[in-house]
Amino acid sequence: GINAEYGDKFKAELSALTVGVQGSGWGWLGVDPTTKRLAIAKCANQDPLLPTTGLVPLLGIDVWEHAYYLQYKNVRPQYVAKIWDIVNWKDIQQRYEAVLRQ
Repeated sequence: GINAEYGDKFKAELSALTVGVQGSGWGWLGVDPTTKRLAIAKCANQDPLLPTTGLVPLLGIDVWEHAYYLQYKNVRPQYVAKIWDIVNWKDIQQRYEAVLRQ
């Protein structure tokens, strides 16, 4: 799981990767369906995670400006920091377990 792969650095690593997306795109937590290992990744623009990286998406953080501009203006790091307050961990766990069963 996340703790085994990243320890307590997971949120910081995914947040930094996501904030660092140039222009529009996504930060992702995905799982490799072959190795069953978790990985973080980023995709530019509308590039999909699975065809781009081979990872099955578990959590996506949208950093297209439309996702945050009305509330956070151009302060993307603030938006990404707040996204953790609404992440549905139960859903992510279910998605992860489904990949593990394949």
